[in-house]
Amino acid sequence: MRHQPISSELFVANRARLTAQLLPNSLAIVHANDVLPTNADGSLKIFPNADLFYLSGIEQEESILLLYPDAYEPKHREVLFLREPTERLQIWEGKKLTQEAAVAKSGIQNVRWLSEFPRALRDCMLSADQAYLNQNEHRFANTTVETRDSRFVKQCREDFPLQSFRRLAPLLHQLRTVKSKPELTLIQEAIRITQAGFDRVLEFVKPGVSEFEVEAELAHEFIRQRGAFAYTPIIAAGDNACGLHYTDNDQICRDGELLLLDVGSNYANYNADMTRTIPVNGRFTPRQREVYDAVLRVMNASIEGAVVGKHYRDWNHESQLMMNEELLSLGLLTKEDVAKHTRDEPACRKYFMHGLGHPLGLDVHDVAPEDAPFADGWVITVEPGIYLPEEGFAVRLENDVLITADGPVDLMREIPVEAEHIESVIADAAVTV
Repeated sequence: MRHQPISSELFVANRARLTAQLLPNSLAIVHANDVLPTNADGSLKIFPNADLFYLSGIEQEESILLLYPDAYEPKHREVLFLREPTERLQIWEGKKLTQEAAVAKSGIQNVRWLSEFPRALRDCMLSADQAYLNQNEHRFANTTVETRDSRFVKQCREDFPLQSFRRLAPLLHQLRTVKSKPELTLIQEAIRITQAGFDRVLEFVKPGVSEFEVEAELAHEFIRQRGAFAYTPIIAAGDNACGLHYTDNDQICRDGELLLLDVGSNYANYNADMTRTIPVNGRFTPRQREVYDAVLRVMNASIEGAVVGKHYRDWNHESQLMMNEELLSLGLLTKEDVAKHTRDEPACRKYFMHGLGHPLGLDVHDVAPEDAPFADGWVITVEPGIYLPEEGFAVRLENDVLITADGPVDLMREIPVEAEHIESVIADAAVTV
């Protein structure tokens, strides 16, 4: 755990919000993620399960949370199961949570070892009227690899065939979409670290540096401030930026090129997501500048349009209509092209082919109910772009925005984005070198 301790009050409140949504006499079970293998006897560092962390603050492998608020036995109402920190385990893998430490982190008073889980599960299953089981139900999830949750669902159906099972994910999606004040504080810290990394890059970038050197500058700044990359960074110079998810980051940044940076820091499992496009030599060409300003206008207008009650599909369509007009002014679309625009076949698709943004939180592409309108407490990204492979560059800009009843709040408003500001910071850095 690199991040500073988080008050267990956050997780106590999250559990209370969930249990209030459960049907009477129900239990819910949430597992940690698998530790994934690499090659030979290697394994990746565990990636904490977002739902387990949201409900408990626990980031340790093989952990299980059982919630049964209406249980007759008080000891079954809220139980956290952990690997027992034996001497051998800690010699080979390092320190593991003690029961006392887990209580302090989670606010869960009943912490037991994993060896006790099968009996507790049977007792609760035979008493409950229904059981909520969890799975990754993100719309774009890659489900080719069987997960710990999936194996558990299969086992439960075999062991308790007459039990009534329900989906936990829809409830958690609704709850996780609305961020509490402590969650917003963690997201803002991730954004602050991201800004520090970007400031460092503005002082570093010049013709001749490599994309991976830029990535290293960001890694240095993120790690030294208790952060980490929220996702694999995109450091794309020139026409590399026209590949939406280019991550090779192995080319040279050349004089006259633009450098697209799609990066964000993770802090305490909460994420920032930022995109900036900067001139490698410190000055935009006239053509680069007019494309840049067009994207910036769409981003700013889309931030203003992110209001309570609006549906994503309508917000996204508004951005496409704005982008049509910008592309018309840039000479990239004709009036005839714009006249043919439909929601299914937007005129701007050739140059702006992706969605305008996504929810942000414990996942970079965070969970949210698909058909729900924006609500007070949502955090979303706003990321329009124009991609011109024929001209050898692309511009994408992205800020993170909090939706409130009083209007949208740009959480990245302090991070340089105006073209003049970008050029000024780079110029000042060059003078001080």
